[in-house]
Amino acid sequence: MINVDFNDQQDEIKISQEMLKLLEKVIVTAAEIEGYSGGEVSVAFVNNQQIKELNNKYRDINEATDVLSFPIDDEMLGDIIISTRRAAEQAEEYGHSLKRELAYLTVHGMLHLFGYDHHGQEEKNEMRQKEERVLTQLDISRD
Repeated sequence: MINVDFNDQQDEIKISQEMLKLLEKVIVTAAEIEGYSGGEVSVAFVNNQQIKELNNKYRDINEATDVLSFPIDDEMLGDIIISTRRAAEQAEEYGHSLKRELAYLTVHGMLHLFGYDHHGQEEKNEMRQKEERVLTQLDISRD
């Protein structure tokens, strides 16, 4: 079983226990689909300033982003960093719930931990299909 550690480092958006349970299901489902039965994942919820600093430090992009992933290895799968403010803004922009956006960002981050990327259109399509498979399996819709 995947061990998941959540770390809420922001105070802008309330992350409920129900939300954490859902995001843990997202992580476990993504891992199972990709053939992982063990390992550890850390998920940190941060504000826009924190993720901007990380994005600048590790990607040399001096702006806030929605999610960053830092793969480690097969045992310690890695870290996922999510900007809750950015997630809330995107949920509103795309016309769906914060639940859906946080679940999407979590599965997106997991796929990066598994080595997927979206530089080209083919890679982007593959990631999108895998993301939707996890969300559909958990009945997390766009409404």
